Amino acid sequence: MSAYCSWSKAAFLIFIFHFCFRPSYEMNEVQACTFCGGSSLNGSEVGQFCTLSAGRISGRCCWTHDNTSERERIIGLDLSNCSLTCVDDLKGVSTAVMIDLSMNPIVNMSDTAFQGFSDLNYVILPHDIACPGGNASWEKVAFKEETRVCEGQKSMCNQTGQLSMTCPENSLCAPYGPGFYQCSCAGNYRGYKCLREGEFPAVQVFSGLAAATVVISIILWVTQRRKAKSL
Repeated sequence: MSAYCSWSKAAFLIFIFHFCFRPSYEMNEVQACTFCGGSSLNGSEVGQFCTLSAGRISGRCCWTHDNTSERERIIGLDLSNCSLTCVDDLKGVSTAVMIDLSMNPIVNMSDTAFQGFSDLNYVILPHDIACPGGNASWEKVAFKEETRVCEGQKSMCNQTGQLSMTCPENSLCAPYGPGFYQCSCAGNYRGYKCLREGEFPAVQVFSGLAAATVVISIILWVTQRRKAKSL
């Protein structure tokens, strides 16, 4: 009985993890689209961009199909006039090309709010808010009435997709949002600072993990069974 309860508790915890945490990640996009009431109007900059991109408006988002799959992705987000005082985490819409944050009383914008937004190319902000990553991270910074427009995200790499002095030796540099970059090992290099050469020994590692899992499971089953008999 005790063993059964232990396994039931483990199964329940796994279920709770999937139910609470995984869906919350998947719902980030939907939450961003419905954060403000109403929808992005056709006359807004995001609305016009969506029309030109042959996308569809849903709430405050512009959606379009991915070129490589049937899955839709967000390319435009209109959070203008939403009474936002801070911008912290927008990672659920990191595929956005255009974001409008104008007409908001923003007093704080996190330095990492746009980390991972590699496709972001056009941001509209209140006049006194600096562009993500700093104005130097954009090709053009313009002022229109009470807004600041950041256009044309610059690459932080010397040469995107090439060996870079910014990254460790044997690694490649790629843009990772305004003011950010990420490094990945080139060729057969791997490990810390890409110092190891050769393919990752997946068979040896995962076979060892599988064997360890089986052994631990057997030990737990035996110990729980002994406890159940003693009761």
